[in-house]
Amino acid sequence: MTDQTRSVPGVHWSFWVIAVVGLIYNAMGAANFVSQMDPANLAPFPEGYRAIIEGRPLWATGAFAIAVFGGALGCLALLFRHSAAFYVLIVSLLGTVVTMVHTLSVAPFEFVIGNLVQLAVTVFLIWYARYAQKRNWISQADS
Repeated sequence: MTDQTRSVPGVHWSFWVIAVVGLIYNAMGAANFVSQMDPANLAPFPEGYRAIIEGRPLWATGAFAIAVFGGALGCLALLFRHSAAFYVLIVSLLGTVVTMVHTLSVAPFEFVIGNLVQLAVTVFLIWYARYAQKRNWISQADS
């Protein structure tokens, strides 16, 4: 069956798996963000870890929020098969990049790894949202 004859195909099962796993991943990031906003939750962590979080400037904290909440919202848009997923995930990517700028300037490498994973996941989700649009699994941006 060619792509022309499949103009309105059923959604492949992998679409749902990727969207749900992406949502869970970003929801865990959002929970991490919320947890970090409560100083009582940071108390058990090593001093170095607490110092990085407590010393994080507002712009970096905001970028972190945009990265994880934007990622979760983008994955929700994927699940609802809406073209906004692509654009929301791009905003999430911008938040991730800004967060990485701060992290690279103050944190040891093990902190950077988390940002690199977030970057890779977000880039993949953006690519996948575009792929899903081309397959007509989610609405087109001009519809």
